[in-house]
Amino acid sequence: MPLEIVTIPCLSDNYAFLAHDAASGQTALIDAPEAGPILAELDARGWKLSHVLLTHHHWDHVDGLAGILEKHPAKVIGAAADAHRLPPLDQQVTEGDSFDLGGEPVQVLDVSGHTVGHVAYYLPKSAAVFTADSLMALGCGRLFEGTAPQMWTSLSKLAALPDETIVYSGHEYTQSNAKFAITVDPDNAALQQRMAEINHARTAGQPTVPSSLALEKATNPFLRAADPAIQAHLGMKNADPAKVFADIRARKDRF
Repeated sequence: MPLEIVTIPCLSDNYAFLAHDAASGQTALIDAPEAGPILAELDARGWKLSHVLLTHHHWDHVDGLAGILEKHPAKVIGAAADAHRLPPLDQQVTEGDSFDLGGEPVQVLDVSGHTVGHVAYYLPKSAAVFTADSLMALGCGRLFEGTAPQMWTSLSKLAALPDETIVYSGHEYTQSNAKFAITVDPDNAALQQRMAEINHARTAGQPTVPSSLALEKATNPFLRAADPAIQAHLGMKNADPAKVFADIRARKDRF
């Protein structure tokens, strides 16, 4: 059976996630922005934490870890390339590594760009990928450390996963991302419909994360740098998609 995945709002706009296997009782936390909401969710469900999967070192993804581990000692997993600036790790992982969670393989993907050493965790049986600040709902993370070609490679890697994969990203930025997306992809009917749905959800106080990879591929301009309509709109017809991506990212930074 697929893992049960719970979305936990944290801080002002972060998300953490719990992935639970009912048969074994194993429960993984993906990122730890703050302890309070995560501990409350674990208590409410009667779950005991067995794993913590860290995606990258930024404070708003790790600062709650110490408080969580005080009540739920768990195996902490993170990128070997980021180990020098992550909390202490029990297991260091790299691209291509796989480990078990509740009888399901968890595959590690290097998705550097937002930071160098950022990883994503892909669970094929549960059709889930935890992308944090690499691929985001209608967006991607700022390039604080990596380069545009590096991020394009990372996003292309994620885009190659099956369309039915559900993308669990790290922030509630979707509404603002949509306002930018329509400026570079104005004739995209799927994007227009998604914007209306996002606005309705946010008015109702509902999250817009997670999202399906199929929907991201249809509407997220950062995955659509090879699309002829976007290239034409940007005056970059037949350009290298990596260069189109770099232009889109630069426009977003100025937006």
